[in-house]
Amino acid sequence: MPVALLYLGILVAAFLLLIVRPQRRQMAAHRALVASLQVGEEVVTSGGIYGTIRGLDNGTVDLEVSSGIELRVARGAIAQRVGPDREPDAGEPGEEDAGDDRGDDGSESPRSET
Repeated sequence: MPVALLYLGILVAAFLLLIVRPQRRQMAAHRALVASLQVGEEVVTSGGIYGTIRGLDNGTVDLEVSSGIELRVARGAIAQRVGPDREPDAGEPGEEDAGDDRGDDGSESPRSET
């Protein structure tokens, strides 16, 4: 019985360290992003819509997606800022190799020889 409780305690601690803490950190970073939004910034929504912030309310953002076309979206739907000075973070979904089998020097990689 004491061994089972020890295993259960280890399992709970591992769950907290590996799942709960990183998720809380990610949620805190998203809340900070949403709180620091300003008019004129270029952003992308969680649905993949790119636009420029034209207005801010308590819970909504007016997003200009094209000349003269504005969408009203929830503040929480803003996923990240974009811009010419921002480099993609390593590990973001959709940022991996797009299937180009050439190396840095333009030569074919060994995996492309099928």
